[in-house]
Amino acid sequence: MSLKIIHGNNHWQLMRNAFFTLVVATLLGSCAIKKSEQVFVRQDDVERLIRTLSSDEMQGREVFSPGIEKAAQFIESEFKSIGLQPLPGLKSYRQEIIVRTARPLATDVTVAGEVISAQHALVISDESSVNWSEKDNIPVHYVKAGESFASRYRAITALNKPAVVFVDESFFDAFKRLRDHHMRDRVFDPSDQRPSTVYILTDNDSPATFSVSFRNQIESSSMSNIVGVLPGKSREKEMVIFSGHYDHIGVIDPVAGDSIANGADDDASGVTAVISLAKHFKQQDDQERTLVFVAFTAEEVGLVGSKYFSEKLTPEDVAAMFNIEMIGKQSMFGKNTAFITGFERSDFGKILQKNLEATDFKFHPDPYPQQQLFYRSDNATLASLGVPAHTISTVQIDKDEYYHTVDDELSTLDISNIQATIKAIALSARTIVNGSDTPTRIPPVKN
Repeated sequence: MSLKIIHGNNHWQLMRNAFFTLVVATLLGSCAIKKSEQVFVRQDDVERLIRTLSSDEMQGREVFSPGIEKAAQFIESEFKSIGLQPLPGLKSYRQEIIVRTARPLATDVTVAGEVISAQHALVISDESSVNWSEKDNIPVHYVKAGESFASRYRAITALNKPAVVFVDESFFDAFKRLRDHHMRDRVFDPSDQRPSTVYILTDNDSPATFSVSFRNQIESSSMSNIVGVLPGKSREKEMVIFSGHYDHIGVIDPVAGDSIANGADDDASGVTAVISLAKHFKQQDDQERTLVFVAFTAEEVGLVGSKYFSEKLTPEDVAAMFNIEMIGKQSMFGKNTAFITGFERSDFGKILQKNLEATDFKFHPDPYPQQQLFYRSDNATLASLGVPAHTISTVQIDKDEYYHTVDDELSTLDISNIQATIKAIALSARTIVNGSDTPTRIPPVKN
């Protein structure tokens, strides 16, 4: 009897010791996980950044405007306060880009002898003048009623040849949006000048004659990407890029007395993420690879800033690119979700998903393949060079009523959604940042 009692006490003591050891180990492990996964992103700071970038004072951040200059200065001040370094070879955070701009001056179009109003004609050209008629044998295309205007526009643009395009009047709204976009200063690279294209809105479905007379004012102008760097500790040559674009479309036609397209979601939310991630990784101070934080200019006028940035890099040195575009509202998948464009093109997305397995946040493949988002944002140039460069977004692009309107303001955003997405990006990036994961390359686009 006593022997059994003593044996039972020893057994109980052993069980207590084992349990205590297990609890301590679990707590220590939990603390280690929490420490390594702690993300320094404050909601009030997220709101402050977006509020500033999307304020009326920034005037919609159109390229070459006083407003975008104010935005550039604000981003520079944030990078400086964080303690980022300039990109090697630069003396400041500004990566200056000299471009050519074309400003439409005069357009005169006739179809079958009838004068077409200026609102029904659009010439997209990098040339100082265009003077065409049917006698010049310029290829003629039609966008007929019942077709997809967007699909036909993309198909004609992809031909990369001079064209006259007659558009059925049923597409008035889509034509107006296209015209409003292109009647602003056009930014182009003289070494990559595209052929001119003329779009004419008309009810004449097969005109025998037409004439086009157009003049542009061509000038040289300067713009800047804003770039900050955290050097890697052991793999300094290898880069991980976090980016968003800080330009928007500026001042547009007024709606209810408001004419400033503030661009809170597009893409003040993405630039806010870039600044917030820079703060987080600076505080972590354990990056093995070099981290590059970029606010691109001129995304809205043809990905000009990211194209220039990409051309100055050696693609093989870039391990991955996290481009962040419009994360201001819940995605179609619900709370604590975002999607990744080009998910199937590399294992970038799978790595991010793996790193989030212990959380309630999930990344999904792009649910809008018909929108061709992979090549419509600032990841496109590096992706075409073989870099696993993807865009992370939450936008419901097929139903976002605020996109490119005066109503894209802070009041329409879900700040907690932005904060959660930034934290998820930070956690999902950690194995790429520390060098234990390297996404597979994307097959380069052949010219």
